[in-house]
Amino acid sequence: MGMRNAYGIIQNFAPAWFASIMGTGIVALTSYFYATSFVWLKGLGTAVWVLNMLLFGLLIVPWALRFILYRKEALSDLNDPVTGQFYATMPIACLVVAADLLIIGVDNLAPNIAVGLAKGFWICGALITLVFSVIIPLLNFTSRETRIESVNPAWFMPPVSLIIIPIPGTQLIGYWPEGWQLTMLIFNYVSWGSGFFIFLLLEAICLYRFICCPPLPGKLAPTVWINLGPIGVGTIALLNLAAASTPFLGEHVEPVLRLLALFLWGFGFWWLICAICLTIYYLRHHDLPFSLAWWAFTFPLGAYTGATYLVATFLNSSLIYGYGFFCYLLLLALWSVVLGRTLIGVGKMEFFKSASAKV
Repeated sequence: MGMRNAYGIIQNFAPAWFASIMGTGIVALTSYFYATSFVWLKGLGTAVWVLNMLLFGLLIVPWALRFILYRKEALSDLNDPVTGQFYATMPIACLVVAADLLIIGVDNLAPNIAVGLAKGFWICGALITLVFSVIIPLLNFTSRETRIESVNPAWFMPPVSLIIIPIPGTQLIGYWPEGWQLTMLIFNYVSWGSGFFIFLLLEAICLYRFICCPPLPGKLAPTVWINLGPIGVGTIALLNLAAASTPFLGEHVEPVLRLLALFLWGFGFWWLICAICLTIYYLRHHDLPFSLAWWAFTFPLGAYTGATYLVATFLNSSLIYGYGFFCYLLLLALWSVVLGRTLIGVGKMEFFKSASAKV
């Protein structure tokens, strides 16, 4: 019976599971950021980071085994216009783990071990991101009969995951051989540019879908928060690129990229209000059933929260800092609710039935 349950878990293992790594990793990172004012948050961030590393090790096994033992089901999900988008969560999770190792890991492990692990996770995350950022859109272009009603912000994840590559990637530039460093910087710029302009195009399609079609079904309602993801990670990546570019492109690059980051971050203020209002709309209509898509409440908000902290830091603005801390408290509350509800669902085995494994 135990083996049958194990095979059932692998067969119905949802691609969206790695969104929990993304959400938990960003909670650890933002907790570490705000520990500059509240020292106890450093301990919380470290504990959440340890939990996230263990969780990654737990989830990677059924994710990989599904491609070996149940390739038909895995490829079927990849071809689905909704479920297929969530395959991007696995390489994004690798990139988030790499970023955590460079901020939190270096304080809790030997620095050379933390950096070495970060390099490994970054290489895996970047390579798999490149694969899925091409394969999944090409499936949309060629083999799928996709209707506009199927479009939702989850479509951002595969191509827009490219924007996340420079977040740990720029911090690792100094750890590569000197002859590689300019090439690595250019690669990070290419990744950001590719992901950002795809985001602009998909955002236009997504807003068209919101305006001209009925509202998203309740189970996909949390995906409206995903819009904050490209905004938040795009801002962080620009600020990291600004710092990393100075030795190669001169000191005038940094203020330009900071200004662009400020514009992008400002768009997030508008979208956060929209996301909150749309969530209230679904709650009032009792149309927000729990699913793994609820993890979309966490990483995008966390990315925007981290971006807000960095913007407040370089502007030295207490007002923006306070706004960022409000976002952090909201993130902590949402993460706690989603984590608790996920643990209950795992106990009831409700995520490992074929009907509920799709999102």
